[in-house]
Amino acid sequence: MDQTISVATAHADAVDREARFPKESLQALREAKCLGSLIPTHLGGLGQSLTAVAAHCQRLAQACASSAMVYAMHQSQVVCIVHHALHQPWHRDFAQRIAKEQLLLASITSEVGIGGDMRSSACAVEVADGRFTLVKEAPTISYGEYADALLVTTRAQADAPPSDQVLVTCLKQDSVLTPTNGWDAVGMRGTCSGGFHFEGKGVADQVIPANFADIAADTMVPVSHLLWSSVWTGIAAEALTRARAFLREQARRKPGSTPPGAARLTVAAGKMTLMQERLASMLASYDACHNVSTGHQAVSAEEAGWPSGLARATALNTLKIDLSQMCYEVVLEAMLICGMAGYKNGTPFSVGRHLRDILSAQLMISNDRIAGSTGSLLLAQRNEIGTLSEAEKRWNSKTAFATT
Repeated sequence: MDQTISVATAHADAVDREARFPKESLQALREAKCLGSLIPTHLGGLGQSLTAVAAHCQRLAQACASSAMVYAMHQSQVVCIVHHALHQPWHRDFAQRIAKEQLLLASITSEVGIGGDMRSSACAVEVADGRFTLVKEAPTISYGEYADALLVTTRAQADAPPSDQVLVTCLKQDSVLTPTNGWDAVGMRGTCSGGFHFEGKGVADQVIPANFADIAADTMVPVSHLLWSSVWTGIAAEALTRARAFLREQARRKPGSTPPGAARLTVAAGKMTLMQERLASMLASYDACHNVSTGHQAVSAEEAGWPSGLARATALNTLKIDLSQMCYEVVLEAMLICGMAGYKNGTPFSVGRHLRDILSAQLMISNDRIAGSTGSLLLAQRNEIGTLSEAEKRWNSKTAFATT
């Protein structure tokens, strides 16, 4: 991973300036076999935990946020196959290909006319004579032109309601992507998230048999939120590192005095600690009860302290909202600490790219949309709000699990 970080750092400014795909860092990830991080070792992958992958996302985000987000999005698709499709011979073979050939996976969940609702589809997959065809109008496909395969949400059949969805694995060689809009964005410019008219075909076994509602609730949403949060905290950590370096330089110039920005550094560092502890706790709980890639028996969610049902959705939604906002606040504090040295590009303390990149965090599934739905979830729950009782239960369960 160290070599990958060096490569990503060297090309980050060019990727941002030119709004181009971070091909150099992706090649480095391939050479390190990182695209198979969550593939089980018996299928040729690295068999890593989600916590390990999240740590990679953080480190990569400190170098190049676009590279880190591409890596995070890829892994959120890989884990859907690992958790829900390895019992199928086609997808089992495909998982081996991901590890061996270091295939890059992208996702097509957005669709024109559904208002950003991942749990609703207008298009439908058509299956006949052992083959499928699929057409979808997608306003956004991150790095779609550069992916080797795309996991596409669609209605299960032509007469199915919008919420009756399946996930289809479409190979790049059997797909046609026709651009409908470009990607000249404020930040995350290297993700190349333009819009496309998509057409795919293949064998019927490429349709994952599990209901997408289960895939989304159990795997795609939790892993996406955890890995996205890792990327965002990585961006914030790098901005704060640059702010501290700026203050140290000021302190060296005036020995015996405390730079005025030190107070802001204290506040920002406190927020970073809170965010990292919260993220680490949720990652540990997830890994404890999910068979991500090792093949070993996982403990129950209750034993691991991993929430279920409405409580899980609430926990993930609030994690996304809180960290996306707090990371922005930390980067903004870093900008204020560094002043013009942070505002200008090309200085050792520049954080303009970091500020632009972190703005995407509150827009990737709008915080307003998530907050509205989470409010409804909170109204339906019976557990206490704002007390340590639930945290104590989780701590006791984790302690019991650790001592068994």
